[in-house]
Amino acid sequence: QTPKGTCLESVKIAIDTGYRHIDGAFVYFNEHEVGQAIREKIAEGKIKREDIFYCGKLWNTCHPPELVRPTLEKTLKILQLDYVDLYIIELPMAFKPGDAIYPKDENGKFIYHETDLCATWEAMEACKDAGLAKSIGVSNFNRRQLEMILNKPGLKYKPVSNQVECHPYFTQPKLLEFCRQHDIVIVGYSPLGTSRDESWVNVSSPPLLNDPVLNAIGKKYNKTAAQVALRFSIQRGVVVIPKSFNPQRIRENFQIFDFSLTEKEMKEIEALNKNVRYVELLM
Repeated sequence: QTPKGTCLESVKIAIDTGYRHIDGAFVYFNEHEVGQAIREKIAEGKIKREDIFYCGKLWNTCHPPELVRPTLEKTLKILQLDYVDLYIIELPMAFKPGDAIYPKDENGKFIYHETDLCATWEAMEACKDAGLAKSIGVSNFNRRQLEMILNKPGLKYKPVSNQVECHPYFTQPKLLEFCRQHDIVIVGYSPLGTSRDESWVNVSSPPLLNDPVLNAIGKKYNKTAAQVALRFSIQRGVVVIPKSFNPQRIRENFQIFDFSLTEKEMKEIEALNKNVRYVELLM
C-alpha cells in the first residue's frame, strides 16, 4: 500500500532506467497506476507494449476454475492492457471465494476453501489459449505441488516459472535444482531481504543488507550490499524483482551488469544461507 501516485512515478522512473519486467498483483491495489505508467511511456514513444514484461497474479479467493478467466479479465481492465505476459497462481492454498480479500470468521480466523490446483491450472491454460496471458506460472509452490501439475494427465502447458522468496539467507538450492531440471525459472521475491514489518515478517533473522560478507565484497567492487545480493541471484540464474519506491535505489538496483562475482565469492555468499524465510506467510 503506497500513497496515491507513488507507484505511478516509480514505474515511470523504472522504465526510464531500463527496467522492463514489472511484477504486479491484484492485491497490491496499484495495478491502475502501473497500467497508467506503462501507457504513458508507450505514448511518449519510450517503449512499445511488447518491450514490457508484465506479471499478474491470481489471488487466493479466485481458485475455482470458473473464476480464473473473469479475474484475469478484471486485471486487464484495471491495467487497460490487452494481455499480461505472465499470469501466475499466487499461492497454492485458497481462501473462501467472495468479495473479501482476506475472508475471516467471527473469531478472526481465515476462512479457507478446498482447492483443486489441477483444475485451477486447466483454467489458467485456457487463459493462455485465449491470448489473455502469453505465459502461465505459479508462486510459492513447493516441489510436491509443482509435481502435481507437471504429472497432471492431459497437461497442456507446464508452469514457466515459480516465484518464491530467494536471497543469500534463503538460497533454495533443492527447489532451484528441481526447477532447473524441468525448465522452470525461479523468480526470487524479497531478493534484498525485506521490510521489518512484524505483522508479516520474521524479524528474528538479521537484516540481510547489514551482512559483513556482502558489504566486504561490495567494497571491493565499489558496490552496495544490495547490488552484490542481486548480482549473486542473477549469476545463479534466479530472476530478481527488487521492490523500491526510492528513485535512487531504483536506479542503483539496476546497476549490476557492469561487474561479476568470482566463483569463490559466489561460494562465500552461498555459505550465508540460514534456511530461514523472512516472509513466513503464516496464513
